Amino acid sequence: MKLTILAVAATSVAAFQAPQVPKIDLGKAAQAGAVAGALAFGLTSPAFAGNVENGEIIFNANCGACHVGGQNVIMPEKTLEKEAL
Repeated sequence: MKLTILAVAATSVAAFQAPQVPKIDLGKAAQAGAVAGALAFGLTSPAFAGNVENGEIIFNANCGACHVGGQNVIMPEKTLEKEAL
């Protein structure tokens, strides 16, 4: 009987203890933040509206496959011609 009471008491205490919080390695977190910042701001040059060369490069790399000649392969009625915009 004493053993049963001791077992119940031990499991009850274990059930009401605060959960363990994982420890965060601040060095790794800082490194990840630095890498994310470098990717977001340092590796690409911004394309401004007046910079035609960058705009053409970005358009050809990202949009050119579907918008050949200002048309639209996916939705033919939605073109990039001035009249449609």
